[in-house]
Amino acid sequence: MAKMLWKPSEESVRQSAMYRFMQLVNSRFNRRLTDYESLHAWSVDHIPDFWAALWEFVEVIHSKPYEAVVEGLDRMPGTRWFPGARLNFAENLLRYRDDRTALVFKPEGRPATRISYAELYDEVARTAQSLRALGIKPGDRVVGFLPNMPHAIIAMLAAASLGATWSSCSPDFGIKGVLDRFGQIQPRVIFCADGYFFKGRRIDSLERLAGILKELHSIERVVVVPYTEAAPEIGKLPKAVLWEEFRAEASGLPIRFEQLPFEHPLYIMYSSGTTGLPKCMVQSAGGILVHHLKELILHTNLARRDTIFYFTTCGWMMWNWLTSSLAVGATLVLFDGNPFHPHPGALWEMAQEEKISVFGTSAGYIAALMSSGVKPREAYDLAALRALLSTGSPLPVEGFEFVYRDVKPDLQLASISGGTDLNGCFALGNPMGPVYAGELQCRGLAMDVHAFNPEGKPVINQQGELVCCKPFPSMPIYFWDDPEGKKYYGAYFGVYPNVWRHGDFIEVNERGGVTIYGRSDATLNPGGVRIGTAEIYSIVALMPEIVDSVVIGQNWKNDVRVILFVKLPEGEQLTEALKKKIRDTIRSLASPRHVPAKIIAVPGIPYTLNMKKVEMAIKKVIDGQPVLNKDALGNPEVLDFYADIKELQED
Repeated sequence: MAKMLWKPSEESVRQSAMYRFMQLVNSRFNRRLTDYESLHAWSVDHIPDFWAALWEFVEVIHSKPYEAVVEGLDRMPGTRWFPGARLNFAENLLRYRDDRTALVFKPEGRPATRISYAELYDEVARTAQSLRALGIKPGDRVVGFLPNMPHAIIAMLAAASLGATWSSCSPDFGIKGVLDRFGQIQPRVIFCADGYFFKGRRIDSLERLAGILKELHSIERVVVVPYTEAAPEIGKLPKAVLWEEFRAEASGLPIRFEQLPFEHPLYIMYSSGTTGLPKCMVQSAGGILVHHLKELILHTNLARRDTIFYFTTCGWMMWNWLTSSLAVGATLVLFDGNPFHPHPGALWEMAQEEKISVFGTSAGYIAALMSSGVKPREAYDLAALRALLSTGSPLPVEGFEFVYRDVKPDLQLASISGGTDLNGCFALGNPMGPVYAGELQCRGLAMDVHAFNPEGKPVINQQGELVCCKPFPSMPIYFWDDPEGKKYYGAYFGVYPNVWRHGDFIEVNERGGVTIYGRSDATLNPGGVRIGTAEIYSIVALMPEIVDSVVIGQNWKNDVRVILFVKLPEGEQLTEALKKKIRDTIRSLASPRHVPAKIIAVPGIPYTLNMKKVEMAIKKVIDGQPVLNKDALGNPEVLDFYADIKELQED
């Protein structure tokens, strides 16, 4: 039995948005719901009523009402949400235009800057006018290659106000990693910074940008934000202007928000698999809006009085999630840099200074914080802090206990889990319920989430595949360059028809609490950022020193580390120089997250009879689990080598 670590007071329960929403449901639909469990059960049994009530509760700004809540609820994919409605995503996020602080930007080791809601609206208006002057129209792609700074949010909102589709990559991505993504979607405009700061060092972005532009021929305008230098040299970049030169000079401009269908494309997100280029998942403006507001207002209890922070980059979905907090009118804290620079308590010092009430981070960060010896409760004033969110990888019991012992005993610890694919959560926090060690508090409202056993049946108190049995609005509307929908269908519905299979192992208990056990497929999740093995394979394949390779994620110290096994030509040795070359090449062409923690030479790589690499079989051997399908392997004997590798038991 898991240990209860925290329980909300009766007063805080009754003051929560979740409780008020439950009362709305009771009144509107003549129900007598009294707790979260009954509310969740009602929400998955009455999905049209739930989303209609939520639309009203979060006050979606729209120019034309919907004709129906949902069409095709019995089919996945293919469900249509809120047909007939017309709205604009940016208009919903810019509903507040007063002097309250909208954005606090805290670069690593530098003083904070602040932008009010009125100033944010003005900046978006000026940027939108310049994009409109370029001829940017609904459906055009606008992209960012930016640190986590206000300019990224301004550019996204400006693009969204015109109906353009936004996509972004973190600036630590290499040229190949960016081209594998942006090269597929052919953007017209790219926003970038001259560089960024990390661990006290300035890292240049313009050289990589030049390499990107050589191959990205669709770009018509490059907008460079001076960040690390006051006047960066952009003369060698084609079609480049500085930020101040690009945006309109006049202030006080109104924004003409394009009114578009609910399922108009807003974001393109990326999910890498074991083969091929990253999948480009197109997500709708309305779907993202209502899903995020459900999670922010109901599950996080976010309100205008709050200051919310999430440690993220613009290449991770939590950036999109955090940005939607503007629709609530809260203050967003944007941090860019290394969270342990200039000292391990840097983020908690920021939390103290900015009076952060909702602090979002990853399980990997909490593990590193535990190792550092920092006890935020003793060193910093965290009186304003009421909720701590953790995602990216499973937070172990020790992490839960650390938070309540060394961060703050009276707060809601919401471990959350979802994915880039839905730009949101399957399981997350519940401000009306207790927190148990090692458990996510609940399955999300209107998310029909279960653990499926191998026979495809839901089980309680048993580990199984994470599935969602009913549609939800933030599902991708389609994959890019997938006209027949085969990639989309194969990604989620190929195992259980009409049921979303996510690729995680979970356990749902009798209380509705959820335990996450990590990936059930070969996708990697280091530091909470989901990446595919295909990007590593494509780079290693370019190296003549390597005959073959296989990549797995090893569970290690409350995180996942990337392990690369390489087969070398007969008689060759895996030298330290070759290891460095492999790491440097992967870092340069992909990103630092793709760099393996360990590179190990092996005599052979296991393949199926139809010549597919079997990452999961290796992972099971390393984890000490049985491999049940050895008959499907062409060379099962090579697995024996992976059973007892001493290096995998060491840091």
